[in-house]
Amino acid sequence: MTQPPVGGNNTRNTASPLPKFQRTDEFRRILREKVNRYFAETARRPRDCPAMYLKSAILLLSLAGLYALLVFAPITWPVAIPLTILLGLTTAAIGFNIQHDGSHGAYSEHRWINKLAAMTLDLLGASSYVWARKHNTVHHTYTNVTGYDDDIDVGPLARLTPHQRHLPFHRFQHIYLWFLYGFLPIKWHFLDDFRDVIVGHIGGTPMPRPKGWDLALLLGGKAVFFTLALGIPLLFHPWWAVLAVYAGASIVQGIVLSVVFQLAHCVEETRFPLPDPATHRLADSWAVHQVQTTVDFSQNNHPLTWFVGGLNFQVEHHLFPQICHVHYPAIASIVRQTCAELGLPYVAQPTLRRGILSHYRWLRHMGRAVA
Repeated sequence: MTQPPVGGNNTRNTASPLPKFQRTDEFRRILREKVNRYFAETARRPRDCPAMYLKSAILLLSLAGLYALLVFAPITWPVAIPLTILLGLTTAAIGFNIQHDGSHGAYSEHRWINKLAAMTLDLLGASSYVWARKHNTVHHTYTNVTGYDDDIDVGPLARLTPHQRHLPFHRFQHIYLWFLYGFLPIKWHFLDDFRDVIVGHIGGTPMPRPKGWDLALLLGGKAVFFTLALGIPLLFHPWWAVLAVYAGASIVQGIVLSVVFQLAHCVEETRFPLPDPATHRLADSWAVHQVQTTVDFSQNNHPLTWFVGGLNFQVEHHLFPQICHVHYPAIASIVRQTCAELGLPYVAQPTLRRGILSHYRWLRHMGRAVA
């Protein structure tokens, strides 16, 4: 029996109680014990990892160098185009690595270092305040729950879950959506952050509006970004060239960010559970819910793992978001073994290509008319 649409495509569940998980979470307890044992036996630190600090230095210096070349160096378009693509890839990598770990408190044991790392998102034009609540609080709690997980609600242009409203043009979404992914950063820069602050909720979850220093950081971050991205370049280059580089880098960044997220959650192998309408409870515990709604991909591709900040190990990230991502490959074997012992699903696509094809097929399936 087909479930009626309960969220997404402009439907919000702000009046409904938030879903609750089953109280007993034996899977989570066992995993914590095993992972704690791993750190005790290896004498490795969950945070403040030297490899993470080295990676951060490489990425930030790369960003500064690319920006300086594009703005101040006398370069021609055959050189500017690849530099613009590299700029988009570098900003995506900073988001995957530095800001993501910092926002989750996984970068360092020191709160102020995590805050600085998270603030790199403000440097890239999006609000670290809004993102932390949208991603850490909402997405990581209600993963793939339609009407609550705002990350799977991209409005009427796409149908990503079987519980969202179907519109006739969705039959083409497996073709056009890849291009629209590129506009994610531009929406962040000009629309999403301001909208979320004004309406005061994300998906079906209330969001406290920023005040004091949080509000100053949001507005100040936007001002700094627009000055760096548009204001200073306009002093040296014609407006059309500045907009072309801004749009090009943003589109590259948006496609990369969106695809990495989609390969973990919006594919054929994941589930999209709904809470019981009477009790508002989901069928499983929180940890079990995470492995049912999340998929890994390309675990043996070490350069990809470095670039995406371990987010090809999304199952491990969802279970242990406050552990630095450099540990995810080691933790993955623990999670896989424990899932096998308890008879739980654990899916890891062997390659990036397989993950992309699975997302493509899911888009096509969700785009078909509902019977």
